[in-house]
Amino acid sequence: MQKITWAGWLATVRQHWPYYLAEAVGLGIFVAFSCGTAVFFNHPAAPGRQWLGDNELLRRVGVALIMAAVVVGVSLTTWGQRSGAHINPAVTVAFWQLGSIKGVDAVGYILAQFVGAAAAGELMLSLLRPWYPHPDVQYNLTKPGPPGWAVALLAEFIISGVMAGVLLVALHSQRLKKATPWLLAGLIGVYIVLETPLSGMSLNPARSLGTALAAGQYPALWIYFVGPVAATWLAALLFKRFYKGEPLACAAIAGCDTQPLAGPYCVCAAFLSGAQ
Repeated sequence: MQKITWAGWLATVRQHWPYYLAEAVGLGIFVAFSCGTAVFFNHPAAPGRQWLGDNELLRRVGVALIMAAVVVGVSLTTWGQRSGAHINPAVTVAFWQLGSIKGVDAVGYILAQFVGAAAAGELMLSLLRPWYPHPDVQYNLTKPGPPGWAVALLAEFIISGVMAGVLLVALHSQRLKKATPWLLAGLIGVYIVLETPLSGMSLNPARSLGTALAAGQYPALWIYFVGPVAATWLAALLFKRFYKGEPLACAAIAGCDTQPLAGPYCVCAAFLSGAQ
């Protein structure tokens, strides 16, 4: 196990803060679009709701199409490729467990993600305040559906584990790695359409906390930390146990080929030696 000194931590932070900032901005954009689409498709006075009426399934399809496009857009922008476009603490945990990102950078990423989500949550609250409290919008909170908290927790665990598994398999496949952002976007779109009634479809503890802080309401918030993080950590652990090839040298959703030479990424040798 490598010993990391405070001087080493500070030097890493000074060198890699632009990557952390990119994560904050990326997740901020994601949360902002999530809040905007929640109002656009769900508030009775909004155009999306008026076009699609009371059909909740169709409205979720509308949300899914927009959010899938946001995921692809963030992943493929220059700054998204620069940081790897995790925009999710649970994804960062998976890459850290895999050995593809150093511990100090994982902490920097996660802190930045929470800051970006919280800032976006407050911004959207100020912009959407007249429509936000409506029962059909509910501040864009993620909360358990009618089946209850146990089903919500299980659902978050399953969808997060599947997401992490798809992500890791695709990124380690020569045939699939360039399509990873599209696969991830498609999966998130399907989740929004089908899983939202069970848990609100979070996958992302920072996204859930960001809107909860803005609303001042925390309905079963622990579910959206425990479920996604436990699932992605376990998925990475199992992948590391059974994958026979060389693990990723980077932690980038768009694939290692998109990365600059300098960045917050471990080399594969660090993973193989257990120096995480």
